[in-house]
Amino acid sequence: MEGIFRSQDDWKSAMMTLPDDVFFDLLRSVFGHIKTPFNKQNLLADLEAFLSRDEVRENMAAYIDDEDAQVIAAVAMLHNPPAGELERFFAGTGPELSVLLPNLEERFILYRFRDGPALRLGLNPLLEPLLGPIAADPRRVLPSTPLSGEKAGPGGLGDSVPFDDRTLGALFSLVLGEGNIFRIGSRPRKKTMDAAKRIFPAMDLEAASRCLLCLGLCRMDGGESPVPDDHALRGFGALEPRHRQIYWAAGLAVAAETSPELLQAPQLLRGRVRSLARLIDRLLGLLEPGRLYPGKTLGRLLHILERDEEGPGDPAAMDAPMLWAALVQAGLLRQGPQGCCLADAPATDAPAAGDPSAADPSAADPSADPPAAAEKGRALLAMDTPFSCVVYPGVSFTDALALASFSTVRETGAVFRFELTRESCLRGFERGAGAADMEALLVRLSGKPMEDSLLWTLRDWERRSTEVSLIEGAILCLAPERRYLAETEDLAALIRRELAPGLYLLSSGLGAAEALRKAGVDIFTHLAGPPAASPLEDSGPPRPWGFPPLGKVPPPAWDRGAPGGSDSPPEKAEDLKVRFRSALGDRTLSAAERSELAARIERRLVLAESQLIAGSVRAEKLEARGLDYVGKASIAKQAINSRSLVEALWSSAEDGAEQRILAIPQALEKSGEETVLVIGDAPHTLRIPLGKISLLRRIKKSIFEFQP
Repeated sequence: MEGIFRSQDDWKSAMMTLPDDVFFDLLRSVFGHIKTPFNKQNLLADLEAFLSRDEVRENMAAYIDDEDAQVIAAVAMLHNPPAGELERFFAGTGPELSVLLPNLEERFILYRFRDGPALRLGLNPLLEPLLGPIAADPRRVLPSTPLSGEKAGPGGLGDSVPFDDRTLGALFSLVLGEGNIFRIGSRPRKKTMDAAKRIFPAMDLEAASRCLLCLGLCRMDGGESPVPDDHALRGFGALEPRHRQIYWAAGLAVAAETSPELLQAPQLLRGRVRSLARLIDRLLGLLEPGRLYPGKTLGRLLHILERDEEGPGDPAAMDAPMLWAALVQAGLLRQGPQGCCLADAPATDAPAAGDPSAADPSAADPSADPPAAAEKGRALLAMDTPFSCVVYPGVSFTDALALASFSTVRETGAVFRFELTRESCLRGFERGAGAADMEALLVRLSGKPMEDSLLWTLRDWERRSTEVSLIEGAILCLAPERRYLAETEDLAALIRRELAPGLYLLSSGLGAAEALRKAGVDIFTHLAGPPAASPLEDSGPPRPWGFPPLGKVPPPAWDRGAPGGSDSPPEKAEDLKVRFRSALGDRTLSAAERSELAARIERRLVLAESQLIAGSVRAEKLEARGLDYVGKASIAKQAINSRSLVEALWSSAEDGAEQRILAIPQALEKSGEETVLVIGDAPHTLRIPLGKISLLRRIKKSIFEFQP
């Protein structure tokens, strides 16, 4: 299997460079006593022949359990990782690697090879026919279950959060009408916030406000309340609807970990947001519809994708639960007690349940793309009163934003309702929309003419708003031969109004609105201004935020099909151990030899009866008692170097009662004339004089425990 198994020459080279004591212990465990003179190449050829025997491979297959299979699949998926990365991958949700990895090496399933300064784990290429199907099965380490048994509601999956272009349009309507809800540095009035929460019952408004700033869709205009940034909105609107949703999730996640001060300088967060959006796009592409993924699977997927992510803003430090919460808030995932699943895509083919025209056949056209739906006869909006409308799923971001610029959101959820008020229409006039533009949008989206009362009122408001105008900002004056500059993209985006040939309004400045109100003028045009200059930005006009389109999700490097290989039932492995135990009982061996071989059977190291011989056991001192001070010191040093468990017995100084501990020793230290064994981790560290220990036994795990 190309890309998973290295060449057999690489495996041989790694075996030949093992420390001699480890190499010969491995060979002795298979062939028993090794006669001298010996040739390492010939011994390695004999080992190849042994591992190629059908009986041996059948027994190896019988011994492979679920934990073994998880490690095998993970090593393949992570492309020969160092042991430390494998530990981070499983991170408390998988097998105990400190014991299992050396065991798999002794069983010739894994081996270590040097790659520069690092030691990496590889799968034995001699066993490719046996290990290949297991290595190619990602479901062993990325488990998921069908959704058939999951129910919505308490104890099951939560409802999908409504999030689409309608939602964003409604949110911007709230920003334009009640900007003080999103104040940075002070809290809005409780009455105002409670009213907003009734309009958006499914949205975390505080998180949404932080996301708007993080993405640069809103900016701080020298005050506490954000205002929309037309440059960023233009780039955001150019994205596909799904990609807007992904960028929104990335913004929620990054904003959650960012201080309020830094949120006001979104240009510093762009790389991280873009990188995280790419990662989310790839993550969602790896999830299958109709399946539930537990937290450990999502965490492992995140690990796999993060290690491959390159470029500025590397999201390697992103907190996984924080990311899942952002994906749920953005409507990309649904959350339940047992894990997450893909949320249904936002509806684009029919009005939401409860909309006044849900039964209107003209409102359903599954083949219609949202931006062109109205032109194809599908109504995206219905005027339920002369001054309010209901917006249906599928409205484009551009249209939703245009509607939000001159209307006030009143309701979201099953029904999205907007109302045209004098204040909201004045905002639209100030942003450059006229009564004719408002009428054209409503007619195009509804497919029906507007009522005369609404048209008359819109035109009257527009007329009155031009009778008294308060103009704030800077004026650009261009000579006739330089007026073409007004048509360049960046400059044209800054021009609010052409006051006269060559005379253009660019920005805000004056503050006489309150004086006009005191004079009795209750309706007038108040043009919005540009962002205040930021010390973190270069001088000059602001540049568009920029939202790079997300690429197509690359196919995974592993097959997501049905699980590969055949899991051996535990009974088969136990039957094999029973056979080897019986064969061991017929051998004439010393007690130490019999004990060591019995332990090897339990550790699944014995693959053939020919291994049950005295010559395969190396004489090794594992315990020391009483006055054997040198022996106890030697065992302690071995355990410290190999991080092995020791069993220690000693008498209590208080009452003489025998004490026992099983732990990993930390150090041998001199204390006056005595040597003290330090055992355990703080705050439960014990310091025991070596001379007072009546028994010190090292618990042997693997011949690889001494390997660096």
